[in-house]
Amino acid sequence: MSKSTPRGRKARSLLLAAALGVSFLGHAQSNYQPSQSNLEARKAFRDHGFGIFLHWGLYSTFAQGEWYMTVANINHAEYAKAAAGFYPSRFDADAWVKAIKASGAGYLTITSRHHDSFSLWDTKQSDYNMVRATPFRRDVLRELHDACRRHGLGFHIYYSLLDWSREDYYPLGRTGRGTGRTKHGQWSSYDAFMKAQLTELVRDYDADAIWLDGEWDHDQNPSFDWGFPALYSLIHQLKPSCLIGNNHHGTPHAGEDFQMFERDVPGANTAGLSGQAISKLPLETCQTMNGMWGYKIADQNYKSDTTLIRLLVSTAGRDANLLLNIGPEPSGALPALALDRLSKIGAWMQRYGATVRGVRAGLLPPQEWGVTTQRGKTLYLHILDWSSRLLSLPLTTPVKRVLSYDTQRPIRYQQSRDGLTLSFDQAPSTANAVDYIVQVELR
Repeated sequence: MSKSTPRGRKARSLLLAAALGVSFLGHAQSNYQPSQSNLEARKAFRDHGFGIFLHWGLYSTFAQGEWYMTVANINHAEYAKAAAGFYPSRFDADAWVKAIKASGAGYLTITSRHHDSFSLWDTKQSDYNMVRATPFRRDVLRELHDACRRHGLGFHIYYSLLDWSREDYYPLGRTGRGTGRTKHGQWSSYDAFMKAQLTELVRDYDADAIWLDGEWDHDQNPSFDWGFPALYSLIHQLKPSCLIGNNHHGTPHAGEDFQMFERDVPGANTAGLSGQAISKLPLETCQTMNGMWGYKIADQNYKSDTTLIRLLVSTAGRDANLLLNIGPEPSGALPALALDRLSKIGAWMQRYGATVRGVRAGLLPPQEWGVTTQRGKTLYLHILDWSSRLLSLPLTTPVKRVLSYDTQRPIRYQQSRDGLTLSFDQAPSTANAVDYIVQVELR
């Protein structure tokens, strides 16, 4: 990643041009009015209901998770040497995308550049990338983009705001302090670098969404100015329909198009990362299949397919998408256990996908027994935990009929001005232990 080469000098020129190019952009993102194409993209995003997150990069070669560099305080120059041995011989973009689509997911989100600074695409801003620094010499991001377009998946791109390798990421945040950076550059250089890379991702790789991460690195320095108005304006000018999300664990900033919740459904905060208020923007919950985001060889503690399906249902019932993470192996293969979970979720989605995809949260908020989703005048009750044959609901909207979604047979009910009472032949949790679905057709 030398900056003394002709290519490095050219990269610096591009960075300067990018900085000058965005200097005229309006800082009125606080008055952001999404375009019609952006509003349509938001609707399509919500209709997907389910996406797959892929944490994969140079850190995968260590098989210790995506934070290994900072956790182990590895010198950034030594860490970078791993690129010379990164040859994911089993990487197959079509195979990844086909497995993801078969799961019922509507989009994928790929880590184009994580906190270690290594880029998965042929960026012109740094030689520290998949094409120039590894013997693999293939543009992984381009191959994934093309596969998504061939198979009809949305293509979302994760991009790290922070950096554990570059010396112009300064002042340093609370992470990456032990990676051996003794010299410090100018933030303006790093800012121009980010803008130039994001220009490539939006313009040249046609990102449907940009998923930003790392603002929290400066949470101990609340006066730090990331320059989001200019950054967001740049992205929206390049592609008005491109959705912007920022995983800062707080109230959305002006200019953002969706709000994410890390490791929790909206309204919950069991992981301590999602106590923020719920906005009116499209919502997304991101969660891991096992314990880590990036591949960790010792982490084989995958959540069961029942747990993951219920998580998908629970997010849908809170008007949110589920972005479910996989950490591909250093070889480029998706882990066997991850493929198993994708297959089982896909089988469930083939039968029940219409109740969680293309729907919105139902008339009833989350209840002790489960959640509701809705499409038009059809309300779906997702009963996740109810062992009685009677269920009383605070639903006063007139009901036309009530059916078991599985059998399409009528379920007995009584409705009064106080609500709706259902009478089952057997307890829902016995009839379907994963998710007993009741179809309520409203008048």
